[in-house]
Amino acid sequence: MESRREKNPMTEEESDGLIAARRIQRLSLHLSPSLTPSPSLPLVQTETCSARSKKLDVNGEALSLYMRGKHIDIQEKIFDFFNSRPDLQTPIEISKDDHRELCMNQLIGLVREAGVRPFRYVADDPEKYFAIMEAVGSVDMSLGIKMGVQYSLWGGSVINLGTKKHRDKYFDGIDNLDYTGCFAMTELHHGSNVQGLQTTATFDPLKDEFVIDTPNDGAIKWWIGNAAVHGKFATVFARLILPTHDSKGVSDMGVHAFIVPIRDMKTHQTLPGVEIQDCGHKVGLNGVDNGALRFRSVRIPRDNLLNRFGDVSRDGTYTSSLPTINKRFGATLGELVGGRVGLAYASVGVLKISATIAIRYSLLRQQFGPPKQPEVSILDYQSQQHKLMPMLASTYAYHFATVYLVEKYSEMKKTHDEQLVADVHALSAGLKSYVTSYTAKALSVCREACGGHGYAAVNRFGSLRNDHDIFQTFEGDNTVLLQQVAADLLKRYKEKFQGGTLTVTWSYLRESMNTYLSQPNPVTARWEGEDHLRDPKFQLDAFRYRTSRLLQNVAARLQKHSKTLGGFGAWNRCLNHLLTLAESHIETVILAKFIEAVKNCPDPSAKAALKLACDLYALDRIWKDIGTYRNVDYVAPNKAKVCFLV
Repeated sequence: MESRREKNPMTEEESDGLIAARRIQRLSLHLSPSLTPSPSLPLVQTETCSARSKKLDVNGEALSLYMRGKHIDIQEKIFDFFNSRPDLQTPIEISKDDHRELCMNQLIGLVREAGVRPFRYVADDPEKYFAIMEAVGSVDMSLGIKMGVQYSLWGGSVINLGTKKHRDKYFDGIDNLDYTGCFAMTELHHGSNVQGLQTTATFDPLKDEFVIDTPNDGAIKWWIGNAAVHGKFATVFARLILPTHDSKGVSDMGVHAFIVPIRDMKTHQTLPGVEIQDCGHKVGLNGVDNGALRFRSVRIPRDNLLNRFGDVSRDGTYTSSLPTINKRFGATLGELVGGRVGLAYASVGVLKISATIAIRYSLLRQQFGPPKQPEVSILDYQSQQHKLMPMLASTYAYHFATVYLVEKYSEMKKTHDEQLVADVHALSAGLKSYVTSYTAKALSVCREACGGHGYAAVNRFGSLRNDHDIFQTFEGDNTVLLQQVAADLLKRYKEKFQGGTLTVTWSYLRESMNTYLSQPNPVTARWEGEDHLRDPKFQLDAFRYRTSRLLQNVAARLQKHSKTLGGFGAWNRCLNHLLTLAESHIETVILAKFIEAVKNCPDPSAKAALKLACDLYALDRIWKDIGTYRNVDYVAPNKAKVCFLV
């Protein structure tokens, strides 16, 4: 033992200190590559497989500017504010009640101290609003959701479903947080099926009031954000019941939205007839105070009906510019599509954070290596690259796709074009479902990729995963939303054969079905070599071919099964096929937007980097569904092998 100590006199503490110093040095080099490393701290050698490609020097500033666009300043303002306020930063360990109060104080600080007023952009500049939401969500996801409840849901319902009188009365109070509010749509027994809501709003012509009632336990409004603690108002979705002079006595006019005060403005006490319960501790997002609302003959003025799409006069006469309940319902939900747009966009923000943490850690963490040589970065292992590099490419792809969605949504809000409304509705449903499902899975992959350290709460994977998980459910269950996309595709398919026109997002289907399906084994698809695999035309043609073939096949299957099972039974029999079709279509849109973004990038180095990411995204998706392409011989065996090796 003594001789060992003489040969190696370094103590255990000194050894630990050297290891710590080496890791800190490597972290410094990662954050500031210009620093000169110490000779005693050799850099990790580049693995052969990752060194075979020519090094690409990327102008990071130019890439960041291209990615973040014109709203960098407002995002940096938000980051600077919260960085300057440690008292408004969410600690790792915090109780539910404390988190709720902190979240409310964070929102008050953002609005009243930092001077950021998100509500002013909800209708007039949605792109800026969603940029604010992305920045706020990166501070604390609960804060992002609470802001969305206040401004996009409660505030958005008032300005989008109401008229000038509602905007004049409520806008300033919603904007400055004097009028905190809720969005009371979901009921205990009805979530996705909004037309099945049971809460009633019965008009009383004698007192010129609506009477809001919860007829049974199943009609209790459930999971209502801002309800348990902070909300003073609620937009309540209820069936409008009007008295009639026929044998029925009443007429159900369908689901409408009403402004219902739930707490006293001065005392904050619950108002008569309103019962509020706390939904309690949740898996995540515990900074948001979700509650349950029950109404027992709560009276509100007739003016509290949000009457953009339907109104009731003093004598109880109903008027609407839309002729049917279904059309009024569709128009109402169409104005609320911003929630889905925001969730898709916010989910990409979560994916950016988690992928960044996992990739940076993988660059710094070293394990094993060649005999008698330094350990290598775990990102040099092919298995780690396969986990994280396609995820990085997907993150860029989803960013550009959701930016496109926000742009289309902004255009829709300005023009109110009916076809654009339908296009945004289907696209937002598809992207919200696809992106949030991917991010939910990616969060677990990132945690596992970071080993034991990924399990530490300080590294955020646990809180990100728990907070994001519900993104797959609220604003529309993902499986239900994908069915909406599939239904819309089938509608377009039918219109195509009846000579109708296809919107821009779906226009590729006409060319696909006319050309690709008539050539199930195109010669170009069999060309080999990296250059052809990296050709964006080949990539997009492959995606479009798959979607068009799935669409043609599922249409034929539905027609066949509907003869014996009826419409509902046939749809259920083909449900997995329909979901695959919807996902394929969304992937096609994503790739098209990624290719377009690469083409439009002004900086050559950033453009080259994005092109590599785009190629990886496309080829990874083709490889994961290689069976589909091989089954119809769209991709020859040798080409499939090259696709895997690229």
